[in-house]
Amino acid sequence: MNRIAIFADVQNIYYTTRQAYGRQFNYRKLWQKISQQGEIVAATAYAIHRGDDNQLKFQNALKHIGFDIKLKPYIQRSDGSAKGDWDVGIAIDVMDTAPEVDTVVLLSGDGDFDLLLERVKRKYSVDAVVYGVPALTANSLINSASEFFPIDQDLLL
Repeated sequence: MNRIAIFADVQNIYYTTRQAYGRQFNYRKLWQKISQQGEIVAATAYAIHRGDDNQLKFQNALKHIGFDIKLKPYIQRSDGSAKGDWDVGIAIDVMDTAPEVDTVVLLSGDGDFDLLLERVKRKYSVDAVVYGVPALTANSLINSASEFFPIDQDLLL
């Protein structure tokens, strides 16, 4: 059976689906779709912790679906900009998990992950699947994926 690990860049998916469609992503529907393709052996959602009630409800919903949640604190810089990037953490977890699975699923449009996918495909012979909003997903990420699935109306709330 196809062993699958899912890695969800929550901030990226939140902002890209909101920008492109004005709607939120449906993680439950994604889970159902991916579980038809094999056994989900690991699923991690990477998010920023702000401590508000809506965010806590969302995190609990993700846990109920089956995701492990990893949080980083929301950091507001003195110049007004914000920091909360999970790229390195996602990359480390993908590299650690890839030898144990057949398929790595990345939910993100961030082109910074293109080299990561190329590496795990070559080094571990895994399929590297990407789900992203087509207009807001880097071409380099799409090209580095074994398969790209567009996030469209079917995967939105």
